[in-house]
Amino acid sequence: MPFATEPLVELKNLTFGYGERVILEGVSLVVPRGKVTALMGASGGGKTTILRLIGGQNRAQSGQLLFDGDDVTPMNQTQMYAARRRMGMLFQFGALFADLSVFDNVAFPLREHTDLPEALVRDIVLMKLNAVGLRGARDLMPSEVSGGMARRIALARAIALDPDLVMYDEPFSGLDPISLGTAARLIRQLNDTLGLTSIFVSHELEQTFAIADHVIILANGKIAAQGTPDHVRHSTDPLVYQYVNALSDGPVRFHYPAVSVEHDFGLEAAL
Repeated sequence: MPFATEPLVELKNLTFGYGERVILEGVSLVVPRGKVTALMGASGGGKTTILRLIGGQNRAQSGQLLFDGDDVTPMNQTQMYAARRRMGMLFQFGALFADLSVFDNVAFPLREHTDLPEALVRDIVLMKLNAVGLRGARDLMPSEVSGGMARRIALARAIALDPDLVMYDEPFSGLDPISLGTAARLIRQLNDTLGLTSIFVSHELEQTFAIADHVIILANGKIAAQGTPDHVRHSTDPLVYQYVNALSDGPVRFHYPAVSVEHDFGLEAAL
């Protein structure tokens, strides 16, 4: 699928694993600049691992991971920290600092990475909270907000430094339908309004296909399909077809491999 501009993130023949367990094998994909990209696929397929590789928490064993043209894998600590300042991360369930107020959670990256005067920090925090509809919650503690609100506060924190790239690890997990719809619209609106590039991990088919420009399905350490939501939805690949239609059996088996039922129940002799 061609894109008009160079991708912000690109994996080229990348391989990564833990010990002898290979998670990603020769994976090549692009995260197009200015677009919303979804990473999907069965659990354990390497989706969150890709986010960790982009952020430098894990390093590829072979191949390249390019962020704005620079390979992340050989970066030293100084170079990696500079790259990370151009990235925002929304962790699963928000991961807010429990002992800091909503305001101070969003202010944290500004105070950590800049020398801005406190008056300017205040204005930026309130603007980011307003963008996610929670300016009025600035003085609350994380224990005083709902799960959906916590996710939106974490999103305000993720965009506090005006990053080029925002990564979301399962932003819809555990949300009620109203909060889920709100989160999905925010990802789309903030991406377009702020000129971001977004990549998110999701298992929520309907909302994901509604907001994503580009969908990547991972399976067995490789790319099973990638393209527009419509292209992926109509894929004839058996595994992709099973996934997008939520079928209980197919290439991903319902039954874990086992000896025959007859053997387990001692029926072989009777047959």
